[in-house]
Amino acid sequence: MSFTYSGIGLGLGITKVAENWKFKGSLTGISIGMVTPTEKIWRILQALGNIAFAYSYSMILIEIQDTLKAPPPSEAKTMKKAGLFSVSTTTIFYMLCGCVGYAAFGDTAPGNLLTGFGFYNPYWFLDIANVAIVIHLVGAYQVYCQPLFSFIEKWAATKWPKSEFINKNFQVPILGCRPYKLNLFRLVWRTIFVVSATILSMLLPFFNDIAGILGAFGFWPLSVYFPVEMYISQKKIPKWSTKWVCLQILSAACLVVSIASAAGSVAGVVSDLKVYHPFQSNY
Repeated sequence: MSFTYSGIGLGLGITKVAENWKFKGSLTGISIGMVTPTEKIWRILQALGNIAFAYSYSMILIEIQDTLKAPPPSEAKTMKKAGLFSVSTTTIFYMLCGCVGYAAFGDTAPGNLLTGFGFYNPYWFLDIANVAIVIHLVGAYQVYCQPLFSFIEKWAATKWPKSEFINKNFQVPILGCRPYKLNLFRLVWRTIFVVSATILSMLLPFFNDIAGILGAFGFWPLSVYFPVEMYISQKKIPKWSTKWVCLQILSAACLVVSIASAAGSVAGVVSDLKVYHPFQSNY
């Protein structure tokens, strides 16, 4: 979910609270009766996966840091400030969106505030949000996919060094600009990837469940385990020292969270598949 989409949903929730002049819902979440105890447990676990997915940006921190032009000492300071600011902004923004949505609609709050009200969807509102998402993701999608694109292209160039299809660049003249270097393998491979990802996303419209699964599988190894192990190696922290034990406990706890959220999200997908129709939203 992009900040833009959440922002519009947050505005919708605030408007509804102002209209009702009261808060709905409770501190314990959706009531037993609206859902079964088992369903509530699965939803809690799925929510953990969604939260983990919201902080999955750490996998591209190194890519972002590589683009900074500042020298290494300043680069580290800049990244610390950027990390603190981004985590704080993300936490405040998403917590407000979730809490205000629940305060506005209570147990009937949908997983997606903009598309969860059936016939009463504000379609013009959705169109604005979707256009904003496209603009937002044009850049974000490229940033997230560049490491994968680069890895596959370097691997292919190493595997088939004599292939012109993979390694040869063609000069494409552009009026008023420098010629563009076109690589046929890059064009074909990236196009296939984007088309395949788009079709897959259309086939699996379970946004909350899929976000939970992606968050569960990516959170522990990419956001916790590898950073912790690299920190231990870099700082040469001795085994069984207090700091080493604390870091391992943190890693183990996050692993448990990832496994639990994966289980909850898979259960959500299984439930959604019972009423699933291809290329249609499940909301």
